[in-house]
Amino acid sequence: MYALISSFFFVCAIASPFPKHEAKPLYWLLAGDSTTAPDGGWGDAFLSTTVASDSSGHNYGHSGATTASFRASGNWTSVTRDINTYKSDYQVFVTIQFGHNDQKNTSGVSLSQYKENLLNFVKETTTAGGHPILVTPLTRRNFQSDGKVAENLATQRNITIEVATYSKTKYIDLNKASETYVNAIGKDAASKYNLAAGDWTHLNEWGGVVFARIVSDLLVEKYPVEFEAHTKANDTLSDIIKAGEPA
Repeated sequence: MYALISSFFFVCAIASPFPKHEAKPLYWLLAGDSTTAPDGGWGDAFLSTTVASDSSGHNYGHSGATTASFRASGNWTSVTRDINTYKSDYQVFVTIQFGHNDQKNTSGVSLSQYKENLLNFVKETTTAGGHPILVTPLTRRNFQSDGKVAENLATQRNITIEVATYSKTKYIDLNKASETYVNAIGKDAASKYNLAAGDWTHLNEWGGVVFARIVSDLLVEKYPVEFEAHTKANDTLSDIIKAGEPA
C-alpha cells in the first residue's frame, strides 16, 4: 500500500498541470511610433524609471512610423533579432503600439492592413520566442470646447483590442487610461507634458515619466504574476495619477 501511494504522488508530481514560474529577469523591446520613441514618447522613461534592476531593454520606437514603415525600415528586423539574442537569459516582452501615423490619409495603410500588420507582429514575436503585448495608442491631448480631449484614436484602439482578443495576446488599454487621466487634470495641466508649445501629441521628459508610469501600472495591475517582481514601483506618482491629479 505504501509503495502504491508513493507511486501515485510521484506520477502526480510529474503530470502536474501547474507550470513552474519562470525565474528569468525581463528584457523589454519597445516597438512603436513617436509616442513610444526617444525624444517624444514614453519608452525611454519606461526603461529608466519603471524597470527593476534585474531587467533591461531597448526602445525601438521610431518617429513617423506606421505598422508598415516600421517593418520596411528594418526596425522590426532589429526587434526579432534581439528576441533571439536575449531569450536564453531573459523573458523577452515586446510592446507593440501603433496608430497615430497609420490613421493618416497619407500613410498608405488601410484599417484592414493595420489589423493584419499588428497580427503579423504578434505572430512573429511568438515564433521568435518572445512575448507580445499589444498597447492601444497613447491619447492625443487635443481638447474640445466641452473641456474633454477628442477621441480621435478610438478606431485604432478598438482594432488593437480586437487583434489581442482574437490572438489571445496580452494587451493594455493605454488609450483609455491616458485619456481618462488627461480629462481629469484638464487642459492647462496637460499642457505641461507637451514636448513643445502647441504639441499635444508628443511628450517632454517629465511627460514621458508620467505616462510611462501609467503603462507600468497597467501592466502590473493586469498581469501581476509576470511583472510585479520585475517592476520598480513609485507609489507616490501612481497614487497621484489614480486620484486624477496633476503630476
